[in-house]
Amino acid sequence: MTGWPEGYGRRVLDSVDSTLDEAARRAPDLAGPEWILALSQTRARGRRGRSWASPEGNFAATLVLRPDDPPGRAALRSFVAALAVHDACVAATGRTDGFSLKWPNDLLLNGGKLAGILLESTGSAAQTAHLFIGIGVNLIAAPPVEALEPGAVRPAALMPDTGIAVTPEAFLDVLAPAYAARERQFTQYGFDPIRAAWLDRAARLGETITARTGSSETTGAFETVDGSGNLVLKTARGRVAIPAADVYF
Repeated sequence: MTGWPEGYGRRVLDSVDSTLDEAARRAPDLAGPEWILALSQTRARGRRGRSWASPEGNFAATLVLRPDDPPGRAALRSFVAALAVHDACVAATGRTDGFSLKWPNDLLLNGGKLAGILLESTGSAAQTAHLFIGIGVNLIAAPPVEALEPGAVRPAALMPDTGIAVTPEAFLDVLAPAYAARERQFTQYGFDPIRAAWLDRAARLGETITARTGSSETTGAFETVDGSGNLVLKTARGRVAIPAADVYF
């Protein structure tokens, strides 16, 4: 892995409420992209406002970007970030086996959830002003199973599952260049190569899965991810494209 990427800031804080909230507070004063890493979080959160267990020793950071993109394109960076986290885990452990990507934005290790990604943004319906990419990785410990929702993927952690110990700051040192490389690929060549690389690492591709929202549930064969990042399932009533949902195996 190359060194720290040119043009990206790096800020390490002992403790914050949430790196996403801290990023939003600091964003107006930032001249360029910046990583904000917290060694401790007191109010970490995941998708749909759920709490995120973040014990000390695990990785919790947010990347602040000014993408100058409409919201739909900016949101595709969830796939960029997922690939970068995958790349960083490979670089940190020296192994490629066991890692896979779960739509829309999780990294699995041996089938268990190792990392999650949450995107938030400011701006208008036409243009994204700031994009905040929050990333949590279980480096040292996974949350207890009883803290999970029924049916959720079991948790995993890097050290217990691989025997490899990585500090949050060391992980950031491999994640930042991995993200910068994937960001260049995305900005220069568009979503197609990102989509192809993501599908190469996708969990349960071709298998039957269930996508749930607050009001509906769709079960079908995981066929692909389309050019807009939608999950595409082959169901009894035909192909269904799903823009947002929780996926269950």
